[in-house]
Amino acid sequence: MKAFNRILLVAFFAVSILAAPGWAQSNTEAKTQPRTQTAEKKAAPSSATSVENKNVKAYIDLLRENVRQEKAEIMGSVMLLSAGDAAKFWPIYEEYDSELTKLNDQRVENIKEYARTYNQMTDEKADELIQNALSYQRQRADLLAKTYDKVKQALGGVTAARFAQVESQLLLIIDLQIDASLPIVGQSS
Repeated sequence: MKAFNRILLVAFFAVSILAAPGWAQSNTEAKTQPRTQTAEKKAAPSSATSVENKNVKAYIDLLRENVRQEKAEIMGSVMLLSAGDAAKFWPIYEEYDSELTKLNDQRVENIKEYARTYNQMTDEKADELIQNALSYQRQRADLLAKTYDKVKQALGGVTAARFAQVESQLLLIIDLQIDASLPIVGQSS
């Protein structure tokens, strides 16, 4: 239980960074400044913004690594594998995690695009973003199913089911945190 509380806490912090860095600040500024000042700000990005973006990217990368490490620790504590089974399981899990990381990069880019276009959302852009999100969910489900089959073949159905259950629960916690942090499209706060 402590492990799940840790991953929930890590996921919460990950969401604040992954969802949309600077989201609250940029929305607040847009509401409190006249349109001309906001337009001038967008027209002349400063080098401070560039440095801030690099810092945010570095922090996101670090945080992703921490979340991945926490997930692996939880997985290890719940899987209860013998040394022989662990030697079979962890290479499969590492391959899964590597592929999941690539998918998550797509998700992060989609969220960044959502944040970038939020105040100028069109029907077409909203549809594109949702289609990208649905595609991500399908690809992730396919990846989990493929990995379940590999674990089942290597270690049997019970161990594979345990992997799939734990991984699904962890992904749901992370998804809930991310989705809850994003504003609903077309609504102002």
